[in-house]
Amino acid sequence: MFLRAARLGKVVLHIGLAMVQGARHEHGEALEVAAAQLNQAVTVHPLRTAEDVTGSLDALVLPGGESTTMRLATASGGLLDALFTWMESHPDRPVLGTCAGAILMAMPGEGRTAFLDVDVERNGWGRQRRSFEGDVDVSLDCPAPSTSVGDARSTLEGHIALPVGGQETSSEAMHGVFIRAPRFTDEPRRGEVIARLEGEPVGVLDGARLALTCHPELTQDRRFHRWLLAQAASAKGGR
Repeated sequence: MFLRAARLGKVVLHIGLAMVQGARHEHGEALEVAAAQLNQAVTVHPLRTAEDVTGSLDALVLPGGESTTMRLATASGGLLDALFTWMESHPDRPVLGTCAGAILMAMPGEGRTAFLDVDVERNGWGRQRRSFEGDVDVSLDCPAPSTSVGDARSTLEGHIALPVGGQETSSEAMHGVFIRAPRFTDEPRRGEVIARLEGEPVGVLDGARLALTCHPELTQDRRFHRWLLAQAASAKGGR
């Protein structure tokens, strides 16, 4: 784990990061930068087995990857089952799912009720060669940075995150990176759309659950990670 203690004496948020496929360490870096932007003390906990998923976690991040492979790779350690059980037990604690993480939230399987009531299609835009980048319109209530942060590099577990571009701006537009991305095939039946690509939903929010079909962690745009930390702080303050 790593600790981003921006201010001594502040309440520390404990964020669980599922160490499955995808840009795990990039999410770790995004959380570290978002914490610095908000002057919030944060500890990121890498989650690999069911035993790592505890009630002390204040929020979860489900990164991207290949959803079927993720289910198979985590079966022996019971990680996904533990994550889903945690989400069912703590509906007020925020979860951010990107790409395959969005699929898992909408289609948890094994008879579980979906955490997001929206239809999603795997590889909805096409295979790997159909990956693309585009401008996304975002309408999400999240805190603005209170502190300017330079080019911080995360070293979660000794791994250096990939250098990324896509600077955050003050406008509602953001740079979206779509890699073998899933696709929401319709409007959500519950919750709201908070991100659109040419009018099509690519981000859905329902209560404390936020799913994106793109990869914000592969840009310098930290608004979704600031949202996660702000929601976690609010929920923790109410407990």
